[in-house]
Amino acid sequence: MSRSADPRRAASKLVRVAPTAYLGLVSEALPIILTANAAKRVAAIASRQNKPAMLRLSVDGGGCAGFTYRFGLAEEPEADDTVVETDGVKLVVDAMSLELVQGSAVDYVEDLGGAAFKVQNPNAASGCGCGSSFSI
Repeated sequence: MSRSADPRRAASKLVRVAPTAYLGLVSEALPIILTANAAKRVAAIASRQNKPAMLRLSVDGGGCAGFTYRFGLAEEPEADDTVVETDGVKLVVDAMSLELVQGSAVDYVEDLGGAAFKVQNPNAASGCGCGSSFSI
């Protein structure tokens, strides 16, 4: 079966986000946001690697605070994925991870400590110093 004919691929939800959307605009219609700065960085990375401009965010157990954010370039969304789009770049989140990051914003931050994707998660009760893990 070809990828385009796979019925699991057609069922993901796509929500387009205006480039100026941030945390205050997250709602049921926008369960998570990819900021314009993060979208720009994903597009640059994807272009260098000749991949689609699609960032997958998932949450794994572990890390110093209980859960860890995982980022990677995605090829295609799965059936239960939620997909939001900012400036032509897609953020893909699986259903289980979305329960933990609902209402969050994914941003790209450059500061003295380095450069990284950061999740501003209103559900997190605490997090680690590096920002890559959290607890609920």
